[in-house]
Amino acid sequence: MWGPATGLAPRLTWSVLAAAGRFSTLRSGTTKRKDLPARNRLGLSDFSPQHLPNTDLEESPWWMSKCRSESGRYITNRKLAETLIKLMRKKRKNPEKLILECNPGPGILTRALLEAGAKVVALESDKTFIPHLESLGENMNGKLKVVYCDFFKMDPDNCTIAKPPVYASNELFKDLRIRAVSWKAGIPLKIVGILPFRSERNILWKLLYDLYSCTSIYKYGRVELNMFVSEKEYQNLTAGPKNPNFYQALSVLWQVACDVKLLHVEPWSSFDICPQNGQLEKLKHREPLEPIQQNLYFIQMTPRKTLFTEELTPVNYDVFFHMVKHCFGKRNAKLVDHLHSLSPVDAKHILRQIRKNEDVKTINMYPRNFKQLFQTIQCSEDYAHKWLCNENLEDSAMYRTNCQNVS
Repeated sequence: MWGPATGLAPRLTWSVLAAAGRFSTLRSGTTKRKDLPARNRLGLSDFSPQHLPNTDLEESPWWMSKCRSESGRYITNRKLAETLIKLMRKKRKNPEKLILECNPGPGILTRALLEAGAKVVALESDKTFIPHLESLGENMNGKLKVVYCDFFKMDPDNCTIAKPPVYASNELFKDLRIRAVSWKAGIPLKIVGILPFRSERNILWKLLYDLYSCTSIYKYGRVELNMFVSEKEYQNLTAGPKNPNFYQALSVLWQVACDVKLLHVEPWSSFDICPQNGQLEKLKHREPLEPIQQNLYFIQMTPRKTLFTEELTPVNYDVFFHMVKHCFGKRNAKLVDHLHSLSPVDAKHILRQIRKNEDVKTINMYPRNFKQLFQTIQCSEDYAHKWLCNENLEDSAMYRTNCQNVS
């Protein structure tokens, strides 16, 4: 299976987002703009490529400020719990696959999972609920393990020593005796939960980095996520050219990486919250600073067996990220203009190879087309360097590398 890229010889290209256990050196296949003859870039020469979101360089992890005061949301409806179990088990040959439940709270879904024969690891970040959760495991022959852990804070950046409820995934999975499997071997485990509302976007980006680099939970294989997300993020995740108002880099990267399925839609009012006093309450119409939410969307995100190829790997995925984000920086610009800024290869020839006309715009490209575009450029044999690199990106890459070496 694809694993961490440590141990590979240093090569020259953009750096991966630096995080614990991630490869972060310059690798082959890129050249700086000043090394190439000047040429017309059709008005995009001054458009600096966007940096990938990098939580490593912040003074404190993103979750410390955004999750500290957020009220937990919990499933307290037995009928809803049974519905979710049926949806997750649909057409699965092995109904007893290990399930990691994120912040189960009162354990309504936990109990239903156990009664359905599942083996459950309850990752609970609120100590108030732990005694009750542990009592659910009595007379269950070891099918329930309760861990004081917050899944959504797992593997934090710039944190050399993790203290519960913050965990390093390698330590947690070692304690749970979960072993890594081949990327194509099947789904090793499922994770179910509700994404924290105020942190949804950050969590989705972090999971993307982990997925493409085969680090954190994805070091163990194609882990399946079953998550409730807000309507807004569901629209962003599943958008395409036919939904231009929501279509963005996040849409492309998730759809290339995973089969994203909508399993269920549940009214926002069905969920209870647990504020700081630890008492469950019915969710009111809205909380301060939060927009009115009509529904939560229960989606299944299954990593594709075919995600990685000879051209797209956990070593060079960062270049793919950069290409997609650069294109969506000016979403209504012609793709050929973006390619002139991104690569020294013949842009028009590349577009002909993927059967796109010269006038095609970023917003008209489907997610699969971006992967096809990237792989076609990677396969170009007439150029020693496939990608252009600005000096500011190289300097940033070296800075991240130094930070990683120090940590």
